[in-house]
Amino acid sequence: MDDSTQRSEPRLDRRQFLAGATGVGAASVGLGSGLVGRASAQQGTTHKVAMITEGSEYIFDPIGLYIEPGDTVQFYIDSGDHSATAYHPNNPRASTRRIPEGAANFDSGTLTEKGAAYEHTFETKGTYDYYCIPHKTLGMVGRLVVGEPGGPATESPIPDKPGSGIMPPSDKIVEEKKISYPYVPETGGGSLPGLALGGAALFALANTYLLSDYDVRSGRYSEEEFEDDTETGR
Repeated sequence: MDDSTQRSEPRLDRRQFLAGATGVGAASVGLGSGLVGRASAQQGTTHKVAMITEGSEYIFDPIGLYIEPGDTVQFYIDSGDHSATAYHPNNPRASTRRIPEGAANFDSGTLTEKGAAYEHTFETKGTYDYYCIPHKTLGMVGRLVVGEPGGPATESPIPDKPGSGIMPPSDKIVEEKKISYPYVPETGGGSLPGLALGGAALFALANTYLLSDYDVRSGRYSEEEFEDDTETGR
């Protein structure tokens, strides 16, 4: 090959080379950033629910929790032996379904060591009721709302009463995001247990008065029995 042929070949200027390299690098970075962004968007938040034995009570705390679709819940042993098990016909001791249609079933099995944990990621929107296998009938139940209320858990009362208080409604969970155990709703005149005790006291007082008035009017007691004791010294 002669010199004229060599001179006719195009040469890549140093500045052109650097500009090209920079462009390729920027495109690579942009592509990488997009992938990282998509991965971050797909990775949900992890929430924690403690499983607790406290005296004669067996507790999920919080008893009510709101999460977004794609979030994960970690159920962990604070004390005692417990499970986190969905109300689903395929699970032990659950004869009814109380999770949304199409939602993935979950069951941790009974965990026995302090700090042991089970995680489940919730993708389907709706209300999820769950329980502890050993303590279901003793009131160890909980509720999650994923995205928005819905499904069988919103159509009928939970079959197992929470130990203290009541199961928080789905809309209340959405409003407050996290509800600690126990949930005792305010009625404007005090908590439900307080109102119940107050009502019982008023009923007993009224009943006592009516019985006393009846005894006096019935003539069972003579007037002498009602004379002033201050004069007799009794």
